Amino acid sequence: MYLSNTKTIVFISGAFVSHFYWEEWLSFFENKGYKVVAPPWIHKNDSVKNLRDKSPCVKIGSIRLFDLLCYYTEIIEKLPERPILVGHSYGGLLVQLLVQQDLAEAGICINPFPPKGFTTLKLSFYEIILRFSCVIFSSKKTFLLPFENWKNTFFNTVSSQKQKMEYDKYIILESKRALRNLFSKNAKINFRRKHVPLLFISSSEDQIIPPKLVYRNFKKHKNLYSITCYKEFKNRNHFIILQPKWEETAEFISKWIEKVT
Repeated sequence: MYLSNTKTIVFISGAFVSHFYWEEWLSFFENKGYKVVAPPWIHKNDSVKNLRDKSPCVKIGSIRLFDLLCYYTEIIEKLPERPILVGHSYGGLLVQLLVQQDLAEAGICINPFPPKGFTTLKLSFYEIILRFSCVIFSSKKTFLLPFENWKNTFFNTVSSQKQKMEYDKYIILESKRALRNLFSKNAKINFRRKHVPLLFISSSEDQIIPPKLVYRNFKKHKNLYSITCYKEFKNRNHFIILQPKWEETAEFISKWIEKVT
């Protein structure tokens, strides 16, 4: 279906990874008739190689959650109308926060990081965050996700060859400050507010944001005055964006958007 009234979709990346991982998704939704854009995080508009070679990078190390919210707000406000937001992982948290600011027509949160302080189920999430980045509170401002963590926690369920290929192709330096901000007041959601349609997507084999955590997130947003939906995909990991059969996820999102916008 080609949309006669073209809408814009803004894809928001997660932590640790280059925005280039949306490439196939951009083509998919562009072929559906949407205008599409996947802005890199602030200070990350460069190739994977260059971003890795900059270690340690002072600018990347300075990134805060608040900076990202201001950055994406500025991008959205320059558009002719409110866009549809699709966010993955940390980007899924950003979508929730931007929706709360009335900056979207609809929001899709794929394996999203949870907002601050809504459930004890988050304890396991924070334990993982602190475990795989045990140096998060050190004096260094950036770190590169170790391959072992990528293989076992983020991109499990695929072949070793594909794990290594995608790691080398997309993984970049990350700001420790941005991760510490997951504990801050800027990550808080007012769940009582009416909101635009929201879709939460989980992956059955996700080792960092398990389906029960995504479902709990969905339930907190659900109210009588707003459309809030949930879908779990089987045999998928945290980086469902890059997995084989990613088109099934993208097609589901496309059909959902058609229904609610």
